[in-house]
Amino acid sequence: MIAVTGAAGFIGSNLAHRLAAAGHKLLLVDEPLTEAKAPNLAGLQDHRYVTPAEFLALLPTEKPKLAGLFHLGACSSTTETDWNYLLRNNVQYTQTLWQWCTEHRVPYLYASSAATYGDGSQGFDDRTPPDQLRPLNLYGKSKNDFDIWALKEQSTPPTWAGLKFFNVYGPRESHKGNMASVVYHARKQIKATGGVKLFRSNDPAYPDGGQQRDFVFVMDCIDHLLWLWKQPNVGGVFNSGTAQARTFADLARAVFAAMGREPNIEFIDMPASLSAQYQNYTQAEMTKLRSLGYDTSATTLEVGVKQTVDWLEQQ
Repeated sequence: MIAVTGAAGFIGSNLAHRLAAAGHKLLLVDEPLTEAKAPNLAGLQDHRYVTPAEFLALLPTEKPKLAGLFHLGACSSTTETDWNYLLRNNVQYTQTLWQWCTEHRVPYLYASSAATYGDGSQGFDDRTPPDQLRPLNLYGKSKNDFDIWALKEQSTPPTWAGLKFFNVYGPRESHKGNMASVVYHARKQIKATGGVKLFRSNDPAYPDGGQQRDFVFVMDCIDHLLWLWKQPNVGGVFNSGTAQARTFADLARAVFAAMGREPNIEFIDMPASLSAQYQNYTQAEMTKLRSLGYDTSATTLEVGVKQTVDWLEQQ
């Protein structure tokens, strides 16, 4: 049996479907299902669903025999201002699961975040010690604080890894609303209006639509998680990206192409509140993971967008 927290969310539900397809029994952990998230788990067989509180209660009493614990559940709001809430949910809860996995010798994979890199002025290299990073918000701080704690621990799970996910897109993200990927929103705009609106650049070094991100297909993130899970005695924090920054204009054109339409892009001013902390460039350094032997090529933006749009059209 394999446990997945955040199982009804974006990455968690895609991981659950991949594990189920491979024949694994699943212990899925998340808050009570909402109408928006329920479709993410549709079709899953042979699983048990519990809340985070129930999960913590059953670990010492039922002592489940787990082949792995993928901890993807957390408060992911980058605008959350209640540090005590983030401390409980993103740091202390993650520490409790770490300690259980250490005691019971269970591989432990958890979600860190590319938000730990802050404004990117120090680069996006997972070999940079986390205590040198300066996240821009409390969410990023909570993730970075746990990374710092984990790397200092002498007692660890037999295999463990924190994944810093970059700009993830793909199936099963409609529940995220405004926080869903640009791919999801671009398709929605095109269907409604025939065009896509992108922000004008706030930096003369980048043309309008030329701002760049490491857009990573969610199935690549699942590949990273599953590969690390199978490696004996691995321990560390790893980027989950493509190592290839692409422009927002590239992404918009890929969505138009996937929908069989000619590009129709309009540029609008960026809100001042966003412009003050906007990143014009992100690109994951993937040398660390590759140096361990991971050799699967990243899904290209065009292929990933096409698969995402096709999946959405089928729903």
